[in-house]
Amino acid sequence: MTIQAVTLHLPSSLYERLKRRAEQADRTVEAELLDVVTTAVPTEDLLPAYLEEAVAPLAMLDDAALWRAARSHLPKKTSAQIERLHLKRQREGLTNTETESLVNDMRQYERTLLVRARAAALLKQRGHDVSELLAEA
Repeated sequence: MTIQAVTLHLPSSLYERLKRRAEQADRTVEAELLDVVTTAVPTEDLLPAYLEEAVAPLAMLDDAALWRAARSHLPKKTSAQIERLHLKRQREGLTNTETESLVNDMRQYERTLLVRARAAALLKQRGHDVSELLAEA
């Protein structure tokens, strides 16, 4: 792989945040910045656009915001609606409106799971112990 050198002028507040993150992870600022860029710019478009839009900003969040994202949950109302529609589909089928509702709810479910997983992965990369998140799942 060819390496390209880049000079980047950062606002001092952003640099300080990167420096703190690098220190917490026992890495150089350069390594931290490379990690942020690598995470923010995927190598392949493997995710649908709505999921990519949900996870792309995570790399720029501070640790507290990532912890909140990693602990986020699907609203109970949405979860109950998914279960109700799955059961109804098995029993008698769904109307077109119900099918559309289920598709939208399942997209929200996928988004929530992916955001939680990506946030946890970023926290782990930054040196945090994320084992407590397994107990919350």
